[in-house]
Amino acid sequence: MIYQGCCHCGAIQFEVDAPDEVEVEDCNCSICRMTGFLHLIVPLRAFRLLSGAEQLTTYRFNTRVAEHQFCRICGIKPFYVARSNPDGMDVNLRCLKTQPSKVRIVGFDGQNWERHGASLAAKSV
Repeated sequence: MIYQGCCHCGAIQFEVDAPDEVEVEDCNCSICRMTGFLHLIVPLRAFRLLSGAEQLTTYRFNTRVAEHQFCRICGIKPFYVARSNPDGMDVNLRCLKTQPSKVRIVGFDGQNWERHGASLAAKSV
């Protein structure tokens, strides 16, 4: 299935190929908890930025490895390249215009990322 997505104001438009049944992570790290990001990690080849590249800005914190990209107009983070999956794209499920028919939400202990981050690496294969 191809899902269309965007930021809140619509300046950033993208599409992602994903199955109709997905598993997403609900991370408890500070930034994910505060923003409500639900992680749908896909291979980079399954993601296409359609418009709005010029509206993206990047925020890096802590180890400064993960590139948290967000819209400079509305502040929404629709996707980013996670440090656990540098060859993939981590899409915010909540930014998809339509949702997969079945979504399984699993908890992820991002507060202890160094101990658990490697478990996400297979998601972008």
